Amino acid sequence: MPYHFLEIAVTPSVRDAQKMMGVDPIWLGDTDRRSDRFTESEVAFIGMRDSFYMASVSETGWPYVQHRGGKTGFLKVIDDQTLAFADFRGNRQYISAGNLAVNDKACLFLMDYLRRARLKIYAHVERLALDADEVLASAVSDPTYKGRAERIFKLRLEAFDWNCPQHITPRFTEREVEQAVLPLRERLSQLESENASLRARLKELDI
Repeated sequence: MPYHFLEIAVTPSVRDAQKMMGVDPIWLGDTDRRSDRFTESEVAFIGMRDSFYMASVSETGWPYVQHRGGKTGFLKVIDDQTLAFADFRGNRQYISAGNLAVNDKACLFLMDYLRRARLKIYAHVERLALDADEVLASAVSDPTYKGRAERIFKLRLEAFDWNCPQHITPRFTEREVEQAVLPLRERLSQLESENASLRARLKELDI
């Protein structure tokens, strides 16, 4: 079956650009890769993210990219074709909310800078009131998160794709840095303790 992500992304103008660069044969033909249902790999990857980027398009045709962040796993996989997250109050411009009201198509970029991995998702987005679906509201709510939820965004998967790691610069979160230096901290603490003991012994010997 055709790779649905490319069916969406590769428009006639994109095909012309591919031909101009001599790469169009790479993207011709069918493939047995499915992109309309999340597998265990995508579910695991999504569950480990604490942020993503979401693009929407306005009535004037201008794209808008917004960063979304929260606690790890705040973007929930409801089933193999559905995502959802609580929309917390931000700067109150509501650009994404307005765009999606007239055009429900969105593209998400989920990044893992440490492992240089990137998951792209095409989806149709539905805005829901917090009390519109109790089960969904329960799934995306987090009483421990400091933020005021104003609505729920429910996303129906259209297609996804993975990018190669080329040109993704590795970056590290504060937690990842803390985990990386923890052995060094423990070793430093051990050496400081040993040094203190040796100083105490030398003092006792009056050396």
